[in-house]
Amino acid sequence: MKIKLLFTLLFLLLVLVNQSGPLDDFSRDYTKQGLQRALLTFAVARGLNGVISVAQGTEVAVEPAGIGLVFTPGQILDPVNDLIERFSWVVLASGTSLGVQRVLLNIGSLIWFRLMLTLFVLAALVTVWASSPGLTGARSVLMRLVLFSIVLRFSVPLLALGNEVLYRSFLEPEYRTSSESLRRTSLTLSDINNESQADAAAGDEGKTSILENARRMFQSTAGNIRINERIKAFREAAEHISEHTINLIVVFTLQTLLIPLVYLWAVLQLLRFLVTAPMPAPEQRQ
Repeated sequence: MKIKLLFTLLFLLLVLVNQSGPLDDFSRDYTKQGLQRALLTFAVARGLNGVISVAQGTEVAVEPAGIGLVFTPGQILDPVNDLIERFSWVVLASGTSLGVQRVLLNIGSLIWFRLMLTLFVLAALVTVWASSPGLTGARSVLMRLVLFSIVLRFSVPLLALGNEVLYRSFLEPEYRTSSESLRRTSLTLSDINNESQADAAAGDEGKTSILENARRMFQSTAGNIRINERIKAFREAAEHISEHTINLIVVFTLQTLLIPLVYLWAVLQLLRFLVTAPMPAPEQRQ
């Protein structure tokens, strides 16, 4: 009798959670927030990629000892640009994973799916309380269907909630710090690009007056000095971008790729076990 009461309480609680909306709403909200983070980070990555591409193509003309030379200091950022390209693909895959989770959440919360699980639970309770020995086979089948439906119904919401708990507990500080650093670095590189383009435009002016020639010589000397500063700035930017991009790759890979894949494998193994394993049921006493 105690086992029957325990089964009944657990199954009724399951029906209540299945029919109520908070679990689905929370899961959808958390998945939506994760998708928004992925989209914002993807936008930052693509914007940073564009800024780096401009920096790579910007030429700086200098005249050491009267010899005209042209440098492209932005080529220092070439390896970082490749890293950003790969990072954008990681973020895109993460956003796709979150989008798939949202679709599965919507499917699992459909009225017919919830109704089906409720009917399975009620039918299983009838066989648990019935004293007829002929219901033993039906009881085993219904128990299997109930557990199978529970896994399908609640696996994705639990994954969404678990991912959000993981993010808020461990990954959020790293995400915020690295994302903000990439935004600041993108603005810094954009300012350097604007300065380089302004210098190039000034150097392309075709005036030949004595005053203009003196001014251009002064600008060339100042350019010789600034070239080292720009190279230093590009190197520092490359270090910051590399460090924080790798941190974000870890965050997105762990939260939206690695853990869901492991979780999916565990769910598939559980479903296989439910299909093949014998299903115990409360004993019936005459």
